[in-house]
Amino acid sequence: MPNAIVIGAGIGGIATALRLNKIGYDVTVLEANSYPGGKLYTKDVHGYRFDLGPSLFTMPHLVDELFTLFDIDPKSFFEYSKKEVICNYFWEDGTTFSANGDSDVFIKEAAKTFGESESHLKSYVNSNTKKYDLTSSLFLEKSLHKASTYLSVDTIKAILQIGKLDVDITLNALNEKTFQSAKLVQLFNRFATYNGSSPYQTPGIMSMIPHLEMNYGTFFPKGGMVQISKSLYELAVRQGVTFKFNEKVNHIKVEQNKAIGVASTKRDYMADITVSNMDIFPTYKNLLQDQSHPTKVLEQERSSSALIFYWGISREFPELDLHNIFFSENYQEEFSAIFEKRTIFKDPTVYINITSKEEKVDAPEGHENWFVMINVPGNYGQDWEQLKTEARIHIISKINKILGVDIEPLIMAEHILDPIGIERDTSSYRGSLYGAASNSKFAAFLRHPNFSNSIKNLYFCGGSVHPGGGIPLCLLSAKIVGDLVPKV
Repeated sequence: MPNAIVIGAGIGGIATALRLNKIGYDVTVLEANSYPGGKLYTKDVHGYRFDLGPSLFTMPHLVDELFTLFDIDPKSFFEYSKKEVICNYFWEDGTTFSANGDSDVFIKEAAKTFGESESHLKSYVNSNTKKYDLTSSLFLEKSLHKASTYLSVDTIKAILQIGKLDVDITLNALNEKTFQSAKLVQLFNRFATYNGSSPYQTPGIMSMIPHLEMNYGTFFPKGGMVQISKSLYELAVRQGVTFKFNEKVNHIKVEQNKAIGVASTKRDYMADITVSNMDIFPTYKNLLQDQSHPTKVLEQERSSSALIFYWGISREFPELDLHNIFFSENYQEEFSAIFEKRTIFKDPTVYINITSKEEKVDAPEGHENWFVMINVPGNYGQDWEQLKTEARIHIISKINKILGVDIEPLIMAEHILDPIGIERDTSSYRGSLYGAASNSKFAAFLRHPNFSNSIKNLYFCGGSVHPGGGIPLCLLSAKIVGDLVPKV
């Protein structure tokens, strides 16, 4: 049986291991950390449980699909429930809006709250769906770097209707052209952050991102987000995939332009197929030092990172749900600070995720576990201790103002994760959450492909390569690799 090595047990690495196992490879996954999941991990802080990484779960069928590949009922490993409310939005002038998961209800309630035409909203939502339908097979499900992709019927359809994709206008310009309400523009601009980009730079085609929430829905996994990686890891072990933790890969072995295995901190491994789930930048800089590097790809602008405060809160807030957004009063200045000045804006948009709304055991009775996050630049050598101190003050001030509360005395436990910690724990270059940013219409084509053009038998998966970051796209990257690798 031919064998494969997967470097990294992030969600993309585990999914790739499963797909390679299914097509006949003996798969070994090498992971530098002591646990599987990469960013999808968990931490207990004085009795409060937190998911450390991604907090939004969409497109659960991509997880289910990995179980059905092996004729296993996903529910025997993994369960989830659909959310009625996608997110609660708050502004400092007292405006609030609960985004319903039913698109018809969303349209009706948004039109009423923001004084917009229902027909404009419906047209916008339908346009987003069409963009997704036209481009998903090209940009998400296949390699952008294979000629066969461009010969498909789906690609020809997309090219013929390129004028409808809004690639020559920014997301913000599209939203301002569509809506009169500045608040509704801000709400839809927020979706640029789903791939770590700026709505003032990323193209309007990114307006298709809300389609994933409004048409597929948002979900909560029983046991928290960590159950996604945990259940897939358990499935992989059951199928015979070997995992070796606390074993860092130092080098990908290449002979005669062919990957032949890896050297780890413990031993050398020979392999017929090698897949890196590691961020593409350190993959080249650390593991392929003696090979030519795709300089243009590696020098792309990195996505935003995150500063996260994990707070145990000693009371419950009925006005909050699983997902909550407290908007900045000056969104454009916030993104200018992140991407141009590489600092934290003094009035950041605050995202609060509270899993104890769904899983009571995640916090003591009468308490809540707050995952409090703001978008920040990657690590470029800033004084993060000072930035964290200042950001904490500004975050608390915004929460106090919007909720009419003094939150500081209610914080019973605290853990902080910054871009330095994200880079340290996940090898994500500069602590970026999504690899390269999508701040140009060519960004998708500049992402590294899922295979090497110069080294045979070497493949790449995960959030820093095509099709991008986030759980669904990482799972799709694994699917693309599975389709590219020769079947046994």
